[in-house]
Amino acid sequence: MTEATDRRVAAASGPGSAVSTPAPDLPRPAQRARRTGQPSRGLVTVLVATGLLFAVSGLVQPASLSRSSFLGMLPFASVLAIVAVGQTLVVQQGGIDLSVPGLVSASVVIATHQPNGDNHKLLAAVGFAYAVALGAGVLNGLVVSRLRMSPIITTLGTNALLYAVVLGISGGTPRNTTSVLHSVAAGRLLGLPHAAYLAAMVTAAVGFTVKKTVAGRRFEAVGANPATARSAGVAVRRHQLAAYVWAALLYCTAGLLLAGIVTAPSAFQGETYLLPSVAAVVLGGTSLLGGRGSPVASAVAALFLSQLDQFVLTLGVNAAVQNLVEAGALAAGVAVYTVNWHRLRSWVRAGSRPGPDHANVQSSTP
Repeated sequence: MTEATDRRVAAASGPGSAVSTPAPDLPRPAQRARRTGQPSRGLVTVLVATGLLFAVSGLVQPASLSRSSFLGMLPFASVLAIVAVGQTLVVQQGGIDLSVPGLVSASVVIATHQPNGDNHKLLAAVGFAYAVALGAGVLNGLVVSRLRMSPIITTLGTNALLYAVVLGISGGTPRNTTSVLHSVAAGRLLGLPHAAYLAAMVTAAVGFTVKKTVAGRRFEAVGANPATARSAGVAVRRHQLAAYVWAALLYCTAGLLLAGIVTAPSAFQGETYLLPSVAAVVLGGTSLLGGRGSPVASAVAALFLSQLDQFVLTLGVNAAVQNLVEAGALAAGVAVYTVNWHRLRSWVRAGSRPGPDHANVQSSTP
């Protein structure tokens, strides 16, 4: 791609473009943040919310922040963070990936059933898991970008195919993980789980690529306005395909990590990661219309949701209440980023003032 094309792409995705940065996707505060390098509104919001949650947890239920509880929660928060980063890439392209449960479960099953406790077979199993994830990502990306099929229908169908793979390999029965995978995934360094370091590195790498590189600016430009990006010479379909492929590889990484953390994972271990991954993306401020998004904010939101689950669990409530709390957090995230609060406040103030007719009636009453 020529330098002139790069300049057109930068203009298409930059703050000064009136064509590819419509008001709903990039409001003025977000444009100012991009110019000055300040954190996005979503990242600031979710950081504040996470800090408040940890403060409330320490005051109301200190057991949820005990060392054992925190270290027990952190590996699963790391898995969710990696899944959420992958989901963010897809949502930034205006899609959604419902094949998360199948991909995570397939990776878990392959990593545990193929080696069958033999450490020497682990490397081949890991390679096979990534090959399956790559195939699923390419399938999703090609159908969505080339055939223009709905992302919901496409990824739902791929998820069904992946569950067929899961049942074909495992028969629905769990199997113990290998000792090497368990030590790599569940081990600790300087008191923190290896999974936390891996999640931090993945999040930092993806966040830097999306926000600080030319390829990342093109990627966001395609998600914000495919027509404008195409006119600027950007390969729109290639970027849409790449979103699903990279997301699938991240789901596989999370599944392999989960297979090592849980010593005897079930064949359907990934079922619990679909709604939380979408909730983390929404709470992180990623636009469901595409374009604007922050992988780092999604990862922080994954930590928020994991601690929220831990807090609710230590309160002794049942699973139904936990699901309601998670759904409530998702609804709150949608409200924070989609409701025009300024207009709502103006409407409330206007409704609370007496109208001219009402005032005239009061003044004419003896």
